[in-house]
Amino acid sequence: MRPPLLYPLFAGIENLNGIGEKTAKLVRNLTGDKIVDLLWHLPSSIIDRRYSPRLANARIGSIVTVKIRVLEHIEPKLKKLPYKIVCTDGSEEITLSFFHAYPETLKRNLPEGSERVISGKLESFNGSLQMSHPDYVGRPEEMDRIKTVEAVYPLTGGITNKMINKYIRQALARVPKMPEWLDEHYRQAEGLPAFNEALAAVHNPQSDADILPSAPARRRLAYDEMLANQLALALVREKVKKQQGREIRGNGLLRKKILEKLPFELTESQEKVLKEIFADQASPYRMLRLLQGDVGSGKTIVALMSMLNAVECGTQAAIMAPTEILAKQHLETMQPLCEEIGIRAELLTGRIKGKARARILEDLEAGKIDILIGTHALFVEAVTFKDLACVVVDEQHRFGVHQRLALSDKGNKPDILVMTATPIPRTLVLTAYGDMEYSKIDQPPKGRKPVDTRVLPISKLQDVAAALKRKIEQGCRAYWVCPLVEESEKVDLAAAVERFDTLRKIFGGEVGLVHGKMKEKEKDAVMERFKAGELKVLVATTVIEVGVNVPEATVMVIEHAERFGLAQLHQLRGRIKRGFQASTCILLYAYPLSETSRERLNIMRETEDGFLIAEKDLELRGGGEILGTRQSGFCEFRIADMNEHKHLLYTANKDAQMIVAQDEKLSTPRGEAPVSYTHLTLRILLYLFERDEAVKTYQQ
Repeated sequence: MRPPLLYPLFAGIENLNGIGEKTAKLVRNLTGDKIVDLLWHLPSSIIDRRYSPRLANARIGSIVTVKIRVLEHIEPKLKKLPYKIVCTDGSEEITLSFFHAYPETLKRNLPEGSERVISGKLESFNGSLQMSHPDYVGRPEEMDRIKTVEAVYPLTGGITNKMINKYIRQALARVPKMPEWLDEHYRQAEGLPAFNEALAAVHNPQSDADILPSAPARRRLAYDEMLANQLALALVREKVKKQQGREIRGNGLLRKKILEKLPFELTESQEKVLKEIFADQASPYRMLRLLQGDVGSGKTIVALMSMLNAVECGTQAAIMAPTEILAKQHLETMQPLCEEIGIRAELLTGRIKGKARARILEDLEAGKIDILIGTHALFVEAVTFKDLACVVVDEQHRFGVHQRLALSDKGNKPDILVMTATPIPRTLVLTAYGDMEYSKIDQPPKGRKPVDTRVLPISKLQDVAAALKRKIEQGCRAYWVCPLVEESEKVDLAAAVERFDTLRKIFGGEVGLVHGKMKEKEKDAVMERFKAGELKVLVATTVIEVGVNVPEATVMVIEHAERFGLAQLHQLRGRIKRGFQASTCILLYAYPLSETSRERLNIMRETEDGFLIAEKDLELRGGGEILGTRQSGFCEFRIADMNEHKHLLYTANKDAQMIVAQDEKLSTPRGEAPVSYTHLTLRILLYLFERDEAVKTYQQ
């Protein structure tokens, strides 16, 4: 499938000279297992070896490249002392020092009386010039090769910079002359070099400016990578959009009844989003839409209305949640409303077994259940619907593009709505969800009060506990969140249990504890008691981050808030935004506080805007990690820097849309891969950046 032009680049790294089995393992861990991976491993700094003074005038501490004559070898009297070689350039003597040396090798490479070129850091020891382990020792005719600017790469144990330079030089020698896939007017206007020129330039930086993301060569490669990403997503999106669906146009009766029973009115933003969803459902093609809305913005009612549109047509709908707690919560919200309008909603999770499970599966297949609520196991197990027309996937932002495509193949061509309360910056919407249509609820429900967020040192913990006692006596409920991270799980868990014991001394039996190591049944029992008001304070690790709905809980204390990511803090704070009462979030921090942590806490104090917080989170974390959760299916760019190349992404997005609109099969000269490879070709670009799946999409 891959064009023959690219075969040399997709060979294994073991095909390069000097890479044996042991070294190959180290290089694979550093860059990847193919030769092309070495090309995307870019330098992080430079060493300038062009400074070539007379030794008498040289700057101590600088890197120098000089021609010397070897005067004398001095073997050490003790093993721990260095082997020394005294040399001169005619103006001054210099001693080369070698620890753990092989004398015979040094005598062979630097024989007395010979002339050599050395390059390394010049030092002074007891008033004499010295160079320990020169980086390079060569013959006089190699002066020009050594006296250059050397690229310095990120390394791993067992791999030296000299080694990685040698492998990358070999990889560069294998790069064929590439056709130009960029629009020539755009390339000239942006001052971008041709691909081969750009690749050579990034690996041969001549100044610190050449290492920056703004350097023309880096911008060129970043744009190529982003264009490959956006084009691949646009092709997949086009395929999804063209998948035959069914026209779902309910009569609106069930939805009208639900709206009459709600104690609130839908916001303009919710109305707008529903209009977009209903239009998708009414079209003859499949819906694949991402619905993004901040915590408590009213996504659940939008999901219910979307599913009711399908039920009005005599079909079925399903909503999938990532946890049983969240699935149960959806049941508690939806089932009473559904019962009132004569609709049957049921819950199916792994814990429902035996006769109860058999009855649900039987009724589902018979079409007696209108809406099924459950975890993602719904689509893994042998669950058969009579006629499934709408699937809502809640809080599954860990689903990648291919999982979404697989999901869309289930059921009888159902429409798919993916919901997330995790605010996603626009750049990440484009790169991670570019295969989907996109809707956003950007308005809080009417009457919701802002959260009073305070940032305090952990030394004030006793004062906070005393203030909380007063609030509890007034009838409020509170979360007390303790950090829990994998690296220090045992210590963190012990700290959470200890905090639980401390608070129990203050609040007695009104304190509960939930953490991820508890059995689901135990967790649920504690949560139910907290929801019912039997417990007033819930000590928890971040198991409460998603989906817990207790409107009466209006206080949250987060211990060691400096250890949480911005998005995580925002999600946690969202737990006390479920009702319409004023609420308070207290962020307790411990010293020392890093600059990033300080900035995070300040942002939390200043704003509740999830989308602004998401942008800041991206800035502070960088594009490699999205919102505290590594994404399966989320593309981590190897060249492009999301903060530095944001504008290039928007351009690549528009270019990809235009390409697909004009030539969705990439079959005209800009898209085709003719045998001669003389025309510019986007298929080569897709294969080069390993977006093979997108090409296959259009070869089916």
